[in-house]
Amino acid sequence: MRFKKLQTLSFCIVLALFVSCQATGEKRIIKLGHGLGITHPVHEAMLFLAKKVEEKSGGKMVVKIYPNQQLGSERELVELLQIGSLGMTKVSSAALEGFAPTMQVFGMPYLFRDDAHQLAVLQGEIGKKLLLDPQKYLLRGLCYYDSGKRSFYTKDKPIETPADLAGLKVRVMESNTASNMVKSLGGSPTPVSFGELYTALQQGIVDGAENNAPSLYTSKHYEVCKFYSLDEHTALPDVMIVSTKVWESLTEQEQQWLQEAADESATYEYKIWAEATQESLDELKKAGVTITYPDKQPFREAVEPMYSELKIQQPEIYKIVEEIRAVK
Repeated sequence: MRFKKLQTLSFCIVLALFVSCQATGEKRIIKLGHGLGITHPVHEAMLFLAKKVEEKSGGKMVVKIYPNQQLGSERELVELLQIGSLGMTKVSSAALEGFAPTMQVFGMPYLFRDDAHQLAVLQGEIGKKLLLDPQKYLLRGLCYYDSGKRSFYTKDKPIETPADLAGLKVRVMESNTASNMVKSLGGSPTPVSFGELYTALQQGIVDGAENNAPSLYTSKHYEVCKFYSLDEHTALPDVMIVSTKVWESLTEQEQQWLQEAADESATYEYKIWAEATQESLDELKKAGVTITYPDKQPFREAVEPMYSELKIQQPEIYKIVEEIRAVK
């Protein structure tokens, strides 16, 4: 199995070497790979980004998008960015913490008071600094995309209290913070690639997962999981990142076009995300999914030790938590 994964990654690297950032005549072409389906609102935001790049550059710069893990899994795509073999990707901040440790702060459960607090953090100095922190790992953040709030969806029963997670195998991203959160709530965290999750649910490799409503709907995981419990434990933003090697190969004008397009696509994405969330919830109900709203307080209390441990084990990350909590 490991050998097959290496083969896949090697193939992706070879392929991406030809497509990461090409200059064809006077046209600059940047390749953007991601793991979402073409009906996902974040994919729509990336199409908007590509459109704005082409408009701003007068056709001199083009972003070509490869969805559905065509160029690899989320982790593989980030690794391709690090070696400069791929130009851009969209990554969950949870998955990014394995490459840029400060990003793990976003995975702390119940970190934000509400949507307004989260937006103030992301658009303020803290958010801007965290976008640039990955540069030391050859990755540069361009903007944040709203990824809603993550909640549990399961096959056999709703999650009304943390006790309901006991004995359940819950799919998580490759994130220590996400794994620790599920453990704190009594579940058994099981890392699975998003692209392999539908089959994992079908075959009983996992009993459930946690994600936002649009991802649950567009992935069709609701065909297997008929219970969606909106405990809203984390509000992880997605991050649009570019390879520093590709970024540094761009002229200042090209960097400006790309950054402006990313910023405008983020504004657009926040708008369509809100619409997509409500539409997804409506469609999930029509598909027979039971949506519940558990009391969040027992969940908050169950994960509070994570903050105590963070303060002791990673004081530099806990300091960011304190700065985020202080934002009005």
